[in-house]
Amino acid sequence: MTTPSKPVRVRYAPSPTGDFHVGGARTALFNYLFARHHGGQFILRIEDTDQKRYNPQALTWLLDGLRYLELEWDEGPDIGGDFGPYTQTERLELYQKYCHQLIDEGHAYRCFCTPERLAQVRQERQKQGLSGYDRHCRNLSAQESAARADAGESFTVRLKMPLEGDITVTDAIRGDITFQFANLQDAVIMKSDGIPTYHLAVVVDDHHMQISHVIRGDEWVNSLPLHVYLYRALGWEPPVFAHMSLILNPTGKGKMSKREGRAPDGRVLPVFVRTFQELGYLPDALVNYMATVGWSFDDKTEIMTRRELIERFSLERVNTSPSTWNYDKLNHFNGLYIRNLAPDELADRLLPYLHAAGINADRDTIRRIAPAIQERLTVLTDAAEWVDFFFVDELPEFDLNLLVPKKMALADVPPILRAARNILAQAEFTHDALDAALRQGAKAAGLKPGQMFQPIRIAVCGKKVAPPLFNTLEVLGRQTTLKRLDSALARLEK
Repeated sequence: MTTPSKPVRVRYAPSPTGDFHVGGARTALFNYLFARHHGGQFILRIEDTDQKRYNPQALTWLLDGLRYLELEWDEGPDIGGDFGPYTQTERLELYQKYCHQLIDEGHAYRCFCTPERLAQVRQERQKQGLSGYDRHCRNLSAQESAARADAGESFTVRLKMPLEGDITVTDAIRGDITFQFANLQDAVIMKSDGIPTYHLAVVVDDHHMQISHVIRGDEWVNSLPLHVYLYRALGWEPPVFAHMSLILNPTGKGKMSKREGRAPDGRVLPVFVRTFQELGYLPDALVNYMATVGWSFDDKTEIMTRRELIERFSLERVNTSPSTWNYDKLNHFNGLYIRNLAPDELADRLLPYLHAAGINADRDTIRRIAPAIQERLTVLTDAAEWVDFFFVDELPEFDLNLLVPKKMALADVPPILRAARNILAQAEFTHDALDAALRQGAKAAGLKPGQMFQPIRIAVCGKKVAPPLFNTLEVLGRQTTLKRLDSALARLEK
């Protein structure tokens, strides 16, 4: 693994315009792992120069999502640091300074073209098979440009890119990438309202915050020559660039959707971090899975603790080809992590989800039943359907036919429930004692164990989906169990 030549400082710099997507979360994660691996700093910076699309709620989703994933930042808008402010609209004077410098030194120029002219030029150039701006204002004299600006004429500022030759950039993941200047545009770096575009702001910020490595998605590869040229024009050393590959949707045939969908069975297919949290994915499981989407430690190791991920992470092992998001694999990871929780921790994690589902659960009961349902949970919200019947005074009415064991009739059920009631009225209410008493009772009645257990389960739970019977009875207790058996018998007698 290559050792960085200077202290590692990386940043996650999202634009809060929409919900916090898992693709952005993976970018944050790779930056976090790289920083922690090298004992460096992980910085959060908010790139809010796109004021038309800025969404304050998106910032809340972002911060809450990073906290849920436990990707703690060392510097940022909420905690400060030595290189702030960490929100771009608070740094406008800095961008203006360097924009003027670029103009004065001949690396940028004012463009006075109106939106109407630009639209017309775009249309005409498209007909000719050309793209981009026609550089109409590129060769205005410095005197004319300054005079028109002083007269109050509206303008943007464009970077004056070379017209010929090429530029080669070394990417830490992809290797050398060469761009021909003839294929590049004179991009706008300052808008007419005095707010910089992403290109200028990101270069200025990364330089002033001493960012050593820029780890970002491959949608920014085409901006590389522009950014590196800006570094050169300003006389700065560029950081190390590393562009991660796309995340593909589960079919592997396109980019992962920006919208959430549903599987054929009705399950939500989340793409936003807050939805993963709402569904009950454990942060460590989601982090572990995300780390394997586009990176691998070797050809066999997949389940890794956060500490192991930090110890093993390297840019050299980040894939150059796109990676497919696999919900089944994520669910497998999450189930494994749930099963590794201690009963007390599982109970603590389940309670908020049960309360959110309207279940008035108490910690003691959940602590007692958690080990019995732990193997059955894929996400924490699954628990609601397994435990809701513990916390109601009266069961909702259920289909009485559910009480009927295979190859038996409804008329066969009342004697079974009466026999079970007599046994349970006297048995010790512990798992093993209940197991022994009911099995012995079934044998005495000439029944298979399942023929006795099914009517009891339905009578006390109201449904087939429930924890193992003897755990259930032990937690419900004698009084509630007998009350529910009596209720079922009363319904049958009607």
